[in-house]
Amino acid sequence: MSEYQPFLIAWNLTQRCNLFCSHCYLSAGERVTGGPTELTTPECFRVVDGLCRVNPATILVLTGGEPLLRKDLPDIARYASGKGMMVVVGTNGTLLNDARIAELKKAGVMGFSISVDSLDPKHHDSFRCLPGALDGALRGIDCCRRNEMAFQIHTTASQMNFGEIPRLIEFAYSKGARVFNLFFLVCTGRGEAMSDITPRQYEEQLNALIDVQEKFPGMLIRSRCAPHFKRIAFERDPSNPFTKAQGYEGGGCLAGTHYARITPEGDLTPCPFIPVSVGNLRQTGFDRLWNESPILNELRSPRLKGKCGDCEFEVLCGGCRARPFASHGDYLDEDLWCLYTPKGGPKIKPMVEEEIKLIWSKEAEERLARLPFFLQKMIKGRVERQAINSENTVITLQLMEDLRKKTFGTASPIFKQGIFKGLSRSDMKDE
Repeated sequence: MSEYQPFLIAWNLTQRCNLFCSHCYLSAGERVTGGPTELTTPECFRVVDGLCRVNPATILVLTGGEPLLRKDLPDIARYASGKGMMVVVGTNGTLLNDARIAELKKAGVMGFSISVDSLDPKHHDSFRCLPGALDGALRGIDCCRRNEMAFQIHTTASQMNFGEIPRLIEFAYSKGARVFNLFFLVCTGRGEAMSDITPRQYEEQLNALIDVQEKFPGMLIRSRCAPHFKRIAFERDPSNPFTKAQGYEGGGCLAGTHYARITPEGDLTPCPFIPVSVGNLRQTGFDRLWNESPILNELRSPRLKGKCGDCEFEVLCGGCRARPFASHGDYLDEDLWCLYTPKGGPKIKPMVEEEIKLIWSKEAEERLARLPFFLQKMIKGRVERQAINSENTVITLQLMEDLRKKTFGTASPIFKQGIFKGLSRSDMKDE
């Protein structure tokens, strides 16, 4: 297997959207029908085939615009999940209802990512340019809870909501989100004229995200478009798990290494915020573009400029490649939103955990497989660390139960099939 595998693909299925968000990198908006150049259903199936030839275990995020406006969304999801891919739908949440969730669950969708940028309707609705947008997103979240569908909450950091981020994390936890992703704005698309948070605020918020990791057990808290997260974690504690090579989070900007974006028309780009096409999937299969693109290969072995190239954290962090591109068209230049001054010395690389041969019992594997994919990686890692710490080489149901009690006390097991069963938080109940 190649060192560079696509573990995460964002697929903008359409530019259609029922909102007109201020920061939209795709400049999506209201349309009666999808654009005439959008990939057709059979073309989408061929794209999935190409993805599977490279990595059938890819996490596929079907997004937009608003993907729920594509009538063939269940067909695309069913085809991809049938090939073994983990399918997630990225949505503003306003069009979710019980029937849509049931339909997409049947099609193999394993979760939804729903955007919430403020709990103040005035701010969220203004950001999303539609009165009632927050109420719609909250209804969508409640639909997921009611139908035991895993979901994560996405928030884009901006001057508007910077002081509200701690409250948004607490809100996501209280609602039962499996993941809270904080996106750091890249000023591109319709967001080109927006004011980003300052580099000082950027640094402050990344430190805060590290501080709260253990405060919300059962919910992953991650930064997006902010590889500086690893540099800050290392500065505070070189043994911090975030400094280690873990899957596609192993180090640096993911664009073109383990992550890419597909446009509605079938162009493949390194990420949503670097809108440079490396080729079109109508003419060339994903597998060929992924393996042979000069642009993607340049991003995999980059000769970074400025202080990013001089920095001892070049490999572990490397800066966001989209920000210098959005600023002045050079994705290899230094990231101007980083305050760190390189100190010289050898390059710091992601830590590699010592490989210990662990055996999962059949019953434990089956229990893990029944979890939503959002939980699987987190639970697997924690169970394996528990096994290593207790000097066990065989992972059993009892070991999983011991970890569950350590995390959630005497609540009923979280390792049942239901998403919300076993969570020991009283605020999981409807408020």
